[in-house]
Amino acid sequence: MPIPVAALVLAAGRGHRSGPGIPKQYRDLGLDTALRASLRLFLTHPGIRRIQPVIHSDDHDLFKKASQGFELPTAVLGGATRQASVLAGLNALEPLSPDLVLVHDAARPFATPHLIDRAIVAGRTSGAAVPAMPVSDTVKEVDGAGRIRRTLDRSVLRVVQTPQAFAFKPLLAAHRRAADAGHADFSDDAAIAEWAGMMVTTFEGESTNMKLTTPEDFDRATELRQGDVRTAMGFDVHAFGPGDHVVIGGVRIPHDKGLVGHSDADVALHALVDALLGALADGDIGQHFPPSDPQWRGASSDVFLKFAADRVAARGGRIAHIDLTLVCETPKIGPHRDAMRARIAEMVAIDVARVSVKATTSEGLGFTGRGEGIAAYANATVRLPWGNAS
Repeated sequence: MPIPVAALVLAAGRGHRSGPGIPKQYRDLGLDTALRASLRLFLTHPGIRRIQPVIHSDDHDLFKKASQGFELPTAVLGGATRQASVLAGLNALEPLSPDLVLVHDAARPFATPHLIDRAIVAGRTSGAAVPAMPVSDTVKEVDGAGRIRRTLDRSVLRVVQTPQAFAFKPLLAAHRRAADAGHADFSDDAAIAEWAGMMVTTFEGESTNMKLTTPEDFDRATELRQGDVRTAMGFDVHAFGPGDHVVIGGVRIPHDKGLVGHSDADVALHALVDALLGALADGDIGQHFPPSDPQWRGASSDVFLKFAADRVAARGGRIAHIDLTLVCETPKIGPHRDAMRARIAEMVAIDVARVSVKATTSEGLGFTGRGEGIAAYANATVRLPWGNAS
């Protein structure tokens, strides 16, 4: 059955102009690599049904690390040129026969969900559309000696970006025609579409949707990756009741009591959900999952945490750090600390080194000191891209 929208993420380039080291799409930008950021963008977008990565034959191990934790089809191998890599990806998608395909360079890690929204709308409307930005500087045409020939009218000039959106079958046909004709020097898919006689339109791009090309670009990328840094706190308590275990931080712990709550009463995850939602100024867990709604009775709290993490990703954000403090006399948290860290890191798709779990008692004071329940404090640090923080 055909799928509505698929995305090609191109990561087969060598990036020689970006300086020495591993290919640019695999270099650490602070929170993650350019490729991982691009993959996450499409994986978390509700309008994308299939993501097809295209990689270089030398990069299997790098790709495995960059895509860890993501559910993706097997990456296909690209060719000697960008054009050949796109054709390889289109061929891999052909059995699915998508209506629309978005082609994106992995070296553009700052594209946002809003840009994808516009790409899908524009692609469906015209059949071929690319994001474009006006040219702000005066542009000169020069000869081989550097002498100015003329000044171009910048009002009709645009700088184009990716993702570029096309009706799938016409783009595949255009690529195959170009390959059969021996044309291998097209710089982007819009150029191939134009050559094939397709009418290509533009839609609004994003000033932050830069392509990593030179070492200076990586300096700017580090600044952009810092983004709008937000920190918020969450707090939750649950009382002990009858039972033979508790669930804390996604880990089942044998105990002579249970925790009372509408869901599984995971006090740690509930506090963390509120911390993440607080960083987005997006309400709290009770607003999104009201206790009065019977569908959440006994629900596993990983559903709530994944929801909050997806809300961060939908804003183009990243979870930079999580810090949990549990206050209780029993059960002992220490033996389960690392299991909790690993489980939480898995749920929100971040490195376990970015998850801290601590525990303390209240020295016999208050309801926790009397062994009546557990309290949890959570802090979450989230980075949202500039221009997409609202």
